[in-house]
Amino acid sequence: MELATLAAAGDRPAFGELVRRHGSSVRGLLRRMGAEPSLADDLAQDAFLAAFERIAEFRGEGTFVGWVRRIAARLYIRRWRRDGLTDQAEGELEEVTGGEATAASRIDLDGALKSLSPSERMCVSLCYGAGMSHAEAAEALNAPLGTVKSHVKRGLDKLRQRLAPPAGSSDGRREHG
Repeated sequence: MELATLAAAGDRPAFGELVRRHGSSVRGLLRRMGAEPSLADDLAQDAFLAAFERIAEFRGEGTFVGWVRRIAARLYIRRWRRDGLTDQAEGELEEVTGGEATAASRIDLDGALKSLSPSERMCVSLCYGAGMSHAEAAEALNAPLGTVKSHVKRGLDKLRQRLAPPAGSSDGRREHG
């Protein structure tokens, strides 16, 4: 919070430190939303530029990183809409093959998110990655609230199923009988 206050007062090195500390988090959110790495880098840079220009609007009601992640998410949504990356245009993503998955691949959140449809991934990322409420995500996506809630629920159900330990495997706890 102190760095954001200094940055709002015009301290450029303080803002630079905020970018250094939170840049990877913002890029990670954008990649989880579906952006290719180079686009995520570009949009993260654009988000920080917008944050720098509007730093006086940051009132400290939440974290700085949460604020800049919302800016980045909205930038990606605009790009997503402009480029027509909807479920109809892109189609449902293929489910990642189940097979004999290793423990490491079972807990790969990025891989699991890629198994969601673009709309499910977008809604889950906005609500859980960018910290938006369902209503805020619906407004940002210009979608009905019920649709966003449905995408989030289906997406979370798929993620739980994908990330759950295989049936019959030990989860590290001993059974007492």
